[in-house]
Amino acid sequence: MLFFLTYWWIFLIVLSFLFYKFVLRVFFGMVIVPENKIGLVTKKFVLFGTDKSLPDGRIIATKGEAGYQAKTLAPGLYWAMWPWQYAIDMASFTIIPEGNIGLLLSKDGAEIPTGRILAQKVSSDNFQDATMFLDNGGQKGRQSAFVTTGSYRINTHLFEVVISPQIVISENMVGIVTAMDGEPIPIGQIAGKFVEGHNNFQDFDQFLKKGGNRGLQPQVMLAGSYYINSWAIQIEQTPMTDVPIGYVGVVISYIGEDGQDVTGDTFKHGNIVSKGQRGVWMEPFGPGKYALNKYTTKLEPVPTTNLVLNWADARSESHNLDQNLSTITVRSKDGFPFNLDVSQIIHVPANEAPKVIARFGSMNNLVSQVLEPTIGNYFRNSAQESDVISFLSTRKERQESAKNHIKVVLDEYNVNAVDTLIGDIVPPESLMKTLTDRKIAEEEQKTYQTQKMAQEQRQGMEKETAIADMQKEIVKASQSVEIAQRTADATVKKAEGDATSLKLNVNAEAEATKMRANAEAEATKARAGAQAEATKLTASAEAERISKTGLAEAEKIMAIGKSTAEAYQLQVSAMGGDNFTKYKITEEIGKGKIKVIPDVLISGSNGTDGSMSGLLGLKLMEMMDTNKSKENSKKGE
Repeated sequence: MLFFLTYWWIFLIVLSFLFYKFVLRVFFGMVIVPENKIGLVTKKFVLFGTDKSLPDGRIIATKGEAGYQAKTLAPGLYWAMWPWQYAIDMASFTIIPEGNIGLLLSKDGAEIPTGRILAQKVSSDNFQDATMFLDNGGQKGRQSAFVTTGSYRINTHLFEVVISPQIVISENMVGIVTAMDGEPIPIGQIAGKFVEGHNNFQDFDQFLKKGGNRGLQPQVMLAGSYYINSWAIQIEQTPMTDVPIGYVGVVISYIGEDGQDVTGDTFKHGNIVSKGQRGVWMEPFGPGKYALNKYTTKLEPVPTTNLVLNWADARSESHNLDQNLSTITVRSKDGFPFNLDVSQIIHVPANEAPKVIARFGSMNNLVSQVLEPTIGNYFRNSAQESDVISFLSTRKERQESAKNHIKVVLDEYNVNAVDTLIGDIVPPESLMKTLTDRKIAEEEQKTYQTQKMAQEQRQGMEKETAIADMQKEIVKASQSVEIAQRTADATVKKAEGDATSLKLNVNAEAEATKMRANAEAEATKARAGAQAEATKLTASAEAERISKTGLAEAEKIMAIGKSTAEAYQLQVSAMGGDNFTKYKITEEIGKGKIKVIPDVLISGSNGTDGSMSGLLGLKLMEMMDTNKSKENSKKGE
């Protein structure tokens, strides 16, 4: 109570203001619309005029009928809006945030034609003038037109606004378009016809006016942001089609007019047409990225570099065209089965790629329908013509033969056969052991030879090392030899000088000696002549003397011998021959002091003298005397 008594004047002002607004609103029909609002008017009844109710099927009044009024109140002051006749609802502006669009659903208007799902666009100041919209034939339902980012005074009694985000197509992506409204797709086609002038489907009314078809569209949308009515257009994003380096892309189009085959009569395996027509395009795409509609076109990559295909269980290339190929099992002439790895290198020319695709449909079909049976059957047939060992030993020749055979076959399919290579050959275990043992022996022989060479090289190296180590001594010795040589040369020169000097001296001495010798020789010659003459005279006298002495001596000896002979003759006559002989023997024994009685007597057995015993005794004595003589000789020496 105390508070009221203190601040009574504030309550008085508030009551006056409320009374003032009430009085103005009731008695003068005053309405104030704030600057951030619009007034939605509902007319409760009509005081004057004959058309007091809305036509059948209408909910929005455009001519003053009772009900929701098409015209709204903009911010400001309005009079004569009596509260008993008009209900004013304040509504906020319709704000479309950045990056969004506003899709509108009309609650009133004309009926949409049969077969269409979207109302056509009419002039209505971006749906802010409901009267204009309805008077211009605006249709109820989902509108093909939309509003972009901004603030709008939209009569929400007539329109319902749905916020929808912009369509953003990312980099390296392609937008595939499907139209939800339009003319039916022509019979025999899977996509609508190509229509221009609709600004990438952002002006859908233009698309409709130019006869665009509902359903899949041949056009695609590239990376960027677009104002797209999602009630009219559905977009699917897919990656761009990439043709890598070393490939070409053969385009197979599923839409377009039927084209005339451009290959002529020689190629009868497919329909190759010009660009834009239905079929396989004659011109392939080179390396790069392309915005293709995956539902209307297909791009078949064809490698234009050398392509390796492996018939091997443990090896496959990155292109995976050989992932279903396996090692070839063959049987030899002698009945042995063995496995064979083969690699085939092929090349598809860029200008022949469309023909390959038109014939086979894909590179995988080329491998499975041509290469796999051709190569497999060739090597099976080739193996049956030879035994295993011969097949192994003639590998190079068989590889060259396979290359030529397969080249002829692939030329018929517009494919170049670059090379055929035989990889690993796995013969039976027993044969493999034989070959392995043989190879090991050969390798051991090579190893021994290599070791021998290594030892020889090591010996050479050690020899060179020793020579290098002795090089200092060799140089020193060489220098010593050179010094000695020079010393010897000096000595020789000195000796030659001495010899020359000596020679001169000797020559002089010899000359003097020669002269003395000549003089002495002359003197000697004279003396020798005189001596010879004297000797000659002496010799003659001596010879004379000897001659006379010899004659006298001879006569003396002759006389002595004659007298001795006569004496012997007389003694023989006197003594007899035997006795004289014994006498002379005894005499001679006495002169020679010869023992007559032996020191040892040797007699025969039983006291008898045997001749044999006597001879043996004499022989023994001779031997003893001989030995004694030798001993005496040694002592004397």
